[in-house]
Amino acid sequence: MYWRENRKPAYLLLADGSIYEGVSIGKEGTTVGEAVFATAMVGYQELLTDPSYFGQIVIQTFPLIGNYGVNSTDPESDRCYLNGYIVREWCEIPSNFRCEGNVDEYLKAQNVVGIADVDTRSLTRKIREVGVMNAVITTENVYEKKEELLEKIRDYSIKQAIESTSCKQMQKFSCEHPKYHVALFDFGYKHNIRRELLQRGCNVTVVPCKTTAQEIASLGVDGIMLSNGPGDPADNPEIITNLKEVAKLGIPIFGICMGHQLFALANGAKTVKLKYGHRGANQPVKDLKHDRTYITSQNHGYAVVSDSIDPQVGELSHVNVNDNTCEGVRYKAFPAFTVQFHPEAAAGPHDTAYLFEEFLGMMNERKAK
Repeated sequence: MYWRENRKPAYLLLADGSIYEGVSIGKEGTTVGEAVFATAMVGYQELLTDPSYFGQIVIQTFPLIGNYGVNSTDPESDRCYLNGYIVREWCEIPSNFRCEGNVDEYLKAQNVVGIADVDTRSLTRKIREVGVMNAVITTENVYEKKEELLEKIRDYSIKQAIESTSCKQMQKFSCEHPKYHVALFDFGYKHNIRRELLQRGCNVTVVPCKTTAQEIASLGVDGIMLSNGPGDPADNPEIITNLKEVAKLGIPIFGICMGHQLFALANGAKTVKLKYGHRGANQPVKDLKHDRTYITSQNHGYAVVSDSIDPQVGELSHVNVNDNTCEGVRYKAFPAFTVQFHPEAAAGPHDTAYLFEEFLGMMNERKAK
């Protein structure tokens, strides 16, 4: 195919020593990261700009990426946070009325090293069987530098993920007819969480990841949103300790993804790393209270251990239909609930957007007292 012509060779080296040959897309050079796969067919620009992928190399299982191009309105953050990008085939000449460029140009502008023309089915099968592993993408001669690159792979780990993606100062966003004021903890939040709150009549103050309970109380907010974010939740003892104090404020809390995990840790539960995680837009989740199953968008490599939840503190509210892992907790000791999946989607189904309405109901109930 003509998109392969005049492309510099690129190589993918996995921690187990296996090598995949392909062609370079995006920035030329060498990058190291944790290789994970995502199964969504669309929403690749949202994926590229999702801070939850910080430090990772993402494999797209859908074979053709870039058909509708990229634009300036779909990003979920101010830049790409992933370390590398792997696709089977990319579309050099996309077609869509919103298109402003192609994936290759976008990766170059964002300084992301990528590789195309790789057997992503074989790669995904390997990760499903063995588990996520570190990897290198390079446009250098991998055969000459294999041992040097394997050393890089062995030494690599994702560090200070939340601090690297969180804002440094509070940011305020206002809607036209505000009814509520919500503090949104930025653990690496996706912009669509903010948009969902704004369109429901919430003024939003985005706060840095280490904002104290005292500072939150001084804002006079009606609710607290704990956002998604990257990395191992247990690597954040200061944030976890702070969330214990935030819970004592008695302000309604809604947590998503990383926010769900951090709040569980703050309340005595444990988290565990999954073999290959849940990353895609078609994960079935059962709401235990309503006995209904919803299709959800997910992006996480860790999960809350279901039987580690203290029954005096909270109860399991949602479970993953595929592997029965914890997908949500409803707390008893204070007005709070959290979910592992993404009700704001972007991209993905909006089946669970009703959870935002539940959050509004909790805030309304508190205001009425």
